[in-house]
Amino acid sequence: MKGKDSRLQTIRRVVRTECVRSQDYLLERLDDEGFPVTQATLSRDLKILEVAKVSDGENGYYYTLPEDNSRVDYRSGFVKDLQRGLITIAYSGNMGVIRTRVGHANSVALALDNLEVEGILGTIAGDDTVFLVIAEGRTSAAMTGELRKLAPDLAAL
Repeated sequence: MKGKDSRLQTIRRVVRTECVRSQDYLLERLDDEGFPVTQATLSRDLKILEVAKVSDGENGYYYTLPEDNSRVDYRSGFVKDLQRGLITIAYSGNMGVIRTRVGHANSVALALDNLEVEGILGTIAGDDTVFLVIAEGRTSAAMTGELRKLAPDLAAL
């Protein structure tokens, strides 16, 4: 069996040279390359490599590496995800609840996480709701201001 370093290099190569849209596809490609791994192992490898899923703007999402030049405008894709999905946001103390269009909560949470919005410690997504944990001392007005700086078109805020 081939080693972990070789497997990670193969993942890098496949993600850079092919349009990888799912872990299932990547699992098949790794198996073809002589790396039969579980989904849990692949998930850990993707985390190690800091592989992200980004919107292609039309047909869904694809995997990319942080140093790839093809990710030049990745932030705008995340901002578009926020604008497409976010309906309302409400705060209580250091928590926030975002209501999204059905099926958009994961992309909104992923966008918030990847845009590294100042003051958001973490997100948990359902189907149409995102739960935020906000840093102590941050006000709802400050959080709304941060989100508006990212996406001025967010009329719901």
